[in-house]
Amino acid sequence: MVTGGAGFLGSHLCARLRRDGDRVLCLDDLSSGRREHLLRFDGDDDFSFLARDVREPLVDLPDVDRIYHLACPGAWSAWQQDPIGTLRTCFLGTLHALELAARGGARLLLASTAEVYGDPEVHPQPEAYRGAVDPLGPRACYDEGKRVAETLCATFRRCHGVDARVARIFNTYGPRMAAEGVIDAFVRRCLDDRALTVFGEGEQTRTFCFVDDMVEGLIRLMAHPEDPGPINLGHPEEITIVELAHAVKRATASFLIVERAPARTDDPSRRCPEVSRARERLGWSPRVGLDEGLRRTVEAYRTDAPGREG
Repeated sequence: MVTGGAGFLGSHLCARLRRDGDRVLCLDDLSSGRREHLLRFDGDDDFSFLARDVREPLVDLPDVDRIYHLACPGAWSAWQQDPIGTLRTCFLGTLHALELAARGGARLLLASTAEVYGDPEVHPQPEAYRGAVDPLGPRACYDEGKRVAETLCATFRRCHGVDARVARIFNTYGPRMAAEGVIDAFVRRCLDDRALTVFGEGEQTRTFCFVDDMVEGLIRLMAHPEDPGPINLGHPEEITIVELAHAVKRATASFLIVERAPARTDDPSRRCPEVSRARERLGWSPRVGLDEGLRRTVEAYRTDAPGREG
């Protein structure tokens, strides 16, 4: 089962699982996921879709042997529009997924986030770092929501023996990516001939992992014979947001200007994963560089109308 399977990462994961021969149950309430992301599975007897909110108990679902728990809004606008709903999804959604795993003896993988590190004081961020998160700030509904989701996984492991794994996912991009991510915003603006906007001076840094590499990391983490502990999954090459804007301009052959907007509250100044644990325990490292990934993403935006819509 893939919760949030109609979203950006979830739909790519569903496609990979089907290519690998797995039967897949996709669960999504379509609040941020899109039904058209799943059109490729129409007529596939080994794929089923269930419109369902994970904040409601999952007691009537059939037992499954693997649960990829990805359901959660990932966009800044969603956190701001419904912060309590975001918190409920992080806590109740994870609780219900873990209860289903405990009932049927399933292995569960939680899609956590680099946001658990907050505005980090350690760089790059290793899994042992406990983070610097403001529990009262505007991002806290997501940051602390994912932190308590990780706590639920650890607690269900101790109390109920659930094999619950945690992937801390850093920025991911590619075809069908979620609207309002920074690469999505830059690509849309370039293709629509609108100036690119960066928040603050644009010197804050991020790393960007192509979606195919991220899905491979999730598959390997789920398949590992033993829980390797929380695993950072992301590209270790750091880039400023201004540099990213110029990379997207190159990929789209655009000559648009880059504008500044006021900085966002609690926006981390630096973020970069320490990925040695993923290399050593999963044999995983990203293969697609930023220029190649942007080329493939822009090509998909130009040729795939649903992809342009997010």
